Amino acid sequence: MLNHIKAMIQYLLPKQLLTVMFGWLANKKLGIVTTWMIKGFIKLYRINMNEAKYEKAEDYQTFNDFFARELEDNARPIDESDNSIVMPADGVISQFGAIQDNIMLQAKGHIYTLESLVACQPEMIKFFQNGSYITTYLAPSNYHRFHMPCKATLKEMIYVPGSLYSVNKATTENIPNIFARNERVICLFETEFGPIAQILVGATIVGSIETKWHGMITPPRDGIMKRWTYQNEVKLDKGEDMGCFKLGSTVITLFASNRIAFIPELKEGMVARMGQKMAGRI
Repeated sequence: MLNHIKAMIQYLLPKQLLTVMFGWLANKKLGIVTTWMIKGFIKLYRINMNEAKYEKAEDYQTFNDFFARELEDNARPIDESDNSIVMPADGVISQFGAIQDNIMLQAKGHIYTLESLVACQPEMIKFFQNGSYITTYLAPSNYHRFHMPCKATLKEMIYVPGSLYSVNKATTENIPNIFARNERVICLFETEFGPIAQILVGATIVGSIETKWHGMITPPRDGIMKRWTYQNEVKLDKGEDMGCFKLGSTVITLFASNRIAFIPELKEGMVARMGQKMAGRI
């Protein structure tokens, strides 16, 4: 009941306004105020700064700099076994499995469609129908950069405008079609495992979504779908940094049919660490 009430509040919150306000504040250089904010956040969420490239709160000029922090080299070892696909981010595996024709599971009792997730892009529907998917939720306490699960070449990127509902467990279990309602960035890659999509889902107070090759994609939020195509100029290695969220959100990874098999140890609710093996070639 409590989770249901929390989710229903989402309908009433001024989500866009809250996101704009927090994004503005998080990007300000406020000196000791910024340092206090970061220290308070570290304490509240028990963040292990020993693994960060820069360990002290004073090392960050803005809250966003802290939130998009990089880790020390080798803090997340990348599984280098042949034909392995690795976790794209730190977080919790909220759902995974087969796409049943075009149906995907958001949470118990809630489904959504592949078409709605990929904004009715016919090529992507064809690629991923009856394929596989995995959803990784990044809580505020997590490391907030996302990485490439395998060696890949970027073919296309699409920004889909949308709402900014929270994507935490309470919301996904009580509000339908969250991932298809929220703004998102769809990155389509060509890989040795066939086409793979990394879908970066926005949420309440996510100040921005950024990629290494493009920089900040959102904001601005002008309600217009945008599309970029690439001619093999963006190539990424397995485990390579793709970009970051500035506050918690979700990465949904899509695979084509009969190309990959998830590891037997994978379970709903499992804590994921970027670089761990997630799947392998069939």
